[in-house]
Formats: sequence, structure tokens, C-alpha cells
Amino acid sequence: MQLPIPHVPGYYREDSHGVGVYGYPIEIQALFFMALRCALLLLKQDDDGKELVDQIVNRLHALSFHMRSYFWLDSKQLNDIYRYKTEEYSHTAVNKFNVMPDSLPDWVFDFMPTRGGYFIGNVSPARMDFRWFCLGNCVAILSSLATPEQSAAIMDLIEARWDELVGQMPLKICYPAMESHQWRIVTGCDPKNTRWSYHNGGSWPVLLWLLTAACIKTGRPQIARRAIELAESRLSKDHWPEYYDGKLGRYVGKQSRKFQTWSIAGYLVAKMMLEDPSHLGMISLEEDKQNNQVIKRSASWTA
Repeated sequence: MQLPIPHVPGYYREDSHGVGVYGYPIEIQALFFMALRCALLLLKQDDDGKELVDQIVNRLHALSFHMRSYFWLDSKQLNDIYRYKTEEYSHTAVNKFNVMPDSLPDWVFDFMPTRGGYFIGNVSPARMDFRWFCLGNCVAILSSLATPEQSAAIMDLIEARWDELVGQMPLKICYPAMESHQWRIVTGCDPKNTRWSYHNGGSWPVLLWLLTAACIKTGRPQIARRAIELAESRLSKDHWPEYYDGKLGRYVGKQSRKFQTWSIAGYLVAKMMLEDPSHLGMISLEEDKQNNQVIKRSASWTA
């Protein structure tokens, strides 16, 4: 029996268009990793399921290596990319995706703190999407796709860049917003997605529960408590809107619906988890030691 997923998202493959890449962003990668981890827990560990279990374990090894190696960004990695050589084509190449250092956006140098790091939005040949995505980074922590050190670094980043990522209403879905004509190209000209709005840098209260869960798992409940207090100061008064606009999330979204169930549920789940951290066990997986073996070569280099 073959695992019914043809490729690990984000991995190279040869096709009629040359070397391409599946363009799944960090949240899809992290959710896929979580799904595979859950599948291992649900599958019967018997002879009939052994082949499938082996396939899942191999896929988890490859995916975790790929993500932790190529999607992770901190100040050291940023400086390494800044000094990349280009046009390297062997398996020993340091710049495996042929990223041009000149493609580094100016904002990322000021955004990256000395302590802290995060999984970037996407990696593809010659290009990296350096934006921060909240959902993917939180799920990476909860699924243990992020190592304990990486999980702590993500929390350090949130604390260091509180105004940018949390502001006056938790929580930025991504940072920074795309501006000028770029947002029209990427979002299909959806007028809600102007800069700092909706999916383009808007603030979504529903994400509060994911942040809280990640904070509890990393032993940083004070971060969640601070974010919950911010939400409590406005959410009810603003009639539980779907999202907020602006760099700091100061304004109720221009097309935001009111009395949204997920905004209310996100707050309630966050509050209940903070009051009883044992609830975290329902949505979080502990680190799987067998997925932390040293892998010397990435499966992403298979044809």
C-alpha cells in the first residue's frame, strides 16, 4: 500500500517545465507535518500497517529536515544568505536554491532581532518569501516540527517584535503587508486585501488561541496573558469582529463581519487553556525522538 500523497510539499521535482517546486507555504507544510504525526498515533501498529507506518516515518524525517534546514531564519542564517555565492549546482552547494542576496528585502534586516527566529513563508528556486506567518509558526511549535530551540526563538521574536506582530489587537496573520501592485497580483485583486487588511497583514482575533497554546507549550504564559488582556479591552466592545485593519490593528476591518463565532471561540479557548494548561494536550504533540535523527542529505534533491 502506498501513502496517497505523491510528494512532500515544497520539494523539487522534474517536469515538463524544468525544475519546479510545489509552492505550499509554511502553514500548509506545518499542518501536513501535524497530520502525519497524528496518523502515526491513529494507525494500528501491526503487520498490516507496518509498510504505511514506515512510509510516514520516512516522510516525517525528510519533511522535518527540509523545514528546519531551509525554512528557518534567524540572524545567523540571514547573514549567511546575505553572503551567499550564486550559480552553485552540486549537492555540496551551500546556496541550494540559488537565492540572489540582492533579493533580500530591506525590512527583514531591521525586523530580525539578535535573539529570535521564525519559519519563513516559502522557499522556491531563486526566491524566498521572508514574511512571517502566524498560523504556520504556531502549528510548527504545537506539532514539534520546530525543535525546542526553534520554538523558544519564535517566542523571543514575538516578544521582541510585539508592536509589529501583536500591536493593539492580536494577532497579525502575516507580516509585513504587500504594497503597491504586488498585493493585487498575489491576492487576485480582492479589494479587502489592501495593505494591512484582511489576509494582507490584517489582525485576526481567532489566532489568539494558537498563540496561547504555543506560549503554554514553550513555558511562556506571560506572553499569552498580555495578548488576552489586549483582546479583552476591545473585542466585546467592538462586537466580536472577524478581523482588524492597520499596522497596529487599531481599526475594525473595513468589511469585517460582527459577532463572529470563531472570534468568540478563539478568545474562549485561549482563556480556558490559560486557566487550565492541561487542555493543551488535546491540540499539542510532544517531540518525537525518532524524527530527530541526523540526516546528511535532504530528500528535496531527488528528481
